Amino acid sequence: MAAVFTCAACGLVYELALVALGSYLVGNSVTQASIVLSVMVFAMGVGSLAAKPLQRHPVTAFALVEAALAMTGGLSVLALYAAFAWLDLYVPALVVVAFVVGALIGAEIPLLMTLLQRIRRQDAGSAVADLFAADYVGALVGGLAFPFLLLPVFGHIKGALVVGVVNAVAGIAVVLWLFRRQLGRGVRAGLWAGMAGVLAVLGATYALADGFEVTARQALYRDPIALAERTPYQEIVITRKAAVSGRRDVRLFLNGDLQFSSVDEYRYHESLVHPALAGARGSVLVLGGGDGLALREVLRYRDVREVTLVELDPEMLRLARTYRDLADLNGHAFADPRVRTVEADAFSWLRGASRRYDAVIVDMPDPDDVSTAKLYSVEFYGLVERVLAPGGRMVVQAGSPYFAPRSFWCIEKSIRAAGLATVPYHVDVPSFGDWGFVLAAPGAARPPLALASAAPPLRFLDSDVLRAAAVFGKDLRHRDVDVNTLAHPRLVDYENQEWRDA
Repeated sequence: MAAVFTCAACGLVYELALVALGSYLVGNSVTQASIVLSVMVFAMGVGSLAAKPLQRHPVTAFALVEAALAMTGGLSVLALYAAFAWLDLYVPALVVVAFVVGALIGAEIPLLMTLLQRIRRQDAGSAVADLFAADYVGALVGGLAFPFLLLPVFGHIKGALVVGVVNAVAGIAVVLWLFRRQLGRGVRAGLWAGMAGVLAVLGATYALADGFEVTARQALYRDPIALAERTPYQEIVITRKAAVSGRRDVRLFLNGDLQFSSVDEYRYHESLVHPALAGARGSVLVLGGGDGLALREVLRYRDVREVTLVELDPEMLRLARTYRDLADLNGHAFADPRVRTVEADAFSWLRGASRRYDAVIVDMPDPDDVSTAKLYSVEFYGLVERVLAPGGRMVVQAGSPYFAPRSFWCIEKSIRAAGLATVPYHVDVPSFGDWGFVLAAPGAARPPLALASAAPPLRFLDSDVLRAAAVFGKDLRHRDVDVNTLAHPRLVDYENQEWRDA
């Protein structure tokens, strides 16, 4: 029963590891979870049927199944990481790995039932109750251990390898202990050698895992990686490249998506911030923007009295304050006494917000999964509208109207559905391409797209650029799209389809 408990915990960890890895690498956590869980549950049924002939030799069969499961599950994350980094075969590899792991997990149950009956004869109902009680409790422990222990302490690759070791010991050792008298000397020696081989492979891979992860991660990025950290919320990567001219290109990536390049980020952040601050700007709210670059632009106005910045990831804020490349780029904006930071989910924080702001700047990552799509929903913009002061303005980064036009106009339409008048505009940011924003204000009157008379000197934006920015080519104008809501996150489908096609 202890083996049942442990193997169930290991099996659930393998499932969660595959789901979490896909969410980090590909995004769209709902799709990743659906693929992994549906394939694994189907494979468990196949594995249970395939185990029928093995019940004639349940002791040896169970040990071999556990050895194969420990090896496959332990190496699964590493194999998928390699498939993503070098082969561009992530989804096919995910289906194969999920099926193999699921089939092996499915084969455990009938073999365990047979072994249980050899130890203690009991009626079928009682045996099933005991077996599944241990199985489900083990799944609970494994499910809680993954996010709270394995992932933060060991990381994805090493965490799966550690679980593989536990799986091998629990599965093979219990056979060699409880059923050693039912095994011939040669079989026992073979199982001992097999367990030693599995542990040796997993142990050697564990020792090499850090080097593999560095090499695989670097294969995903064009420039040398200067910093890589995985937080409970995202993977943060900063790359740095020095040109012959001496100009450095520092880039920030979150979960593999480019957030800015130091070469041209001023184009993006000037276009995001300054049109929204053309009106009242005594108090400003920044949602997202944990790198501090939008904050830097806000603080250039001396009549801004206070700025509240809401960022989910505390590690992103720490890096923006202390990591030299980021702190230099944002002008050490977080040291300004006018700034107050809040470590919270913007959606949840807005629900409890009571004060009002003259301007709200929404600088969120692209909505490629449900967790970020809620920050582009009608409900979210309704919460923002509630905290806007009379005459206030909101601006939202809305993606590329060229590469993802349906996504762009879905965001614009969702803002209008929340009761705000909108002005969409777009500019060229070389690192991103054609990039769009939506300026909005409560009521029916569209806010003018202009710069404040007190605007500081800008490198890119001026009145002529803004006039041109409001014009969209015939091929980029309004599309027939649905609004994005919490109940119907249409934006996720638009994003994934358009950026995949791009």
